[in-house]
Amino acid sequence: MVTPTEQLAILEISGITPQLRELETEAVAEGFRFLSRLIEEWESGANRFDQQGECLFGAFRNGRLVAIGGLSSDQFAESDVGRLRRVYVARASRGQNVGKALVQQLLELASRHFRVVRLSTDTPEGAAFYLRCGFQPIQDDFATHMKSLVE
Repeated sequence: MVTPTEQLAILEISGITPQLRELETEAVAEGFRFLSRLIEEWESGANRFDQQGECLFGAFRNGRLVAIGGLSSDQFAESDVGRLRRVYVARASRGQNVGKALVQQLLELASRHFRVVRLSTDTPEGAAFYLRCGFQPIQDDFATHMKSLVE
């Protein structure tokens, strides 16, 4: 849990920063390469989360980047389907609702542009996390979970 003395802010990220590179180093040490892909795609211009409905947000605790996540159109689905991408929470911030707060913010933004959000995760911990965030498991070649944003 984030205590009242710890300020958590969820802010849009508009570039690659030293703090993001530090988060990438931690992710790589855990065997996750998707933040490296995020940085490579940003630097090449292949994906900067700047299309309609897309965004990249970070969770900052006392000014320090402790989690990141993006939202984009799902290239494997209809145009009204979004995709949660590149979600990573620093190990020291897990289990404190930081990731959940970040995902909730991304879903709130997604609801303005998409009717469904999908994602793909390949770890049991990731799957359990997304279930806690209200996603449902699905059988699909390009996604493992989805959440409807319309009632």
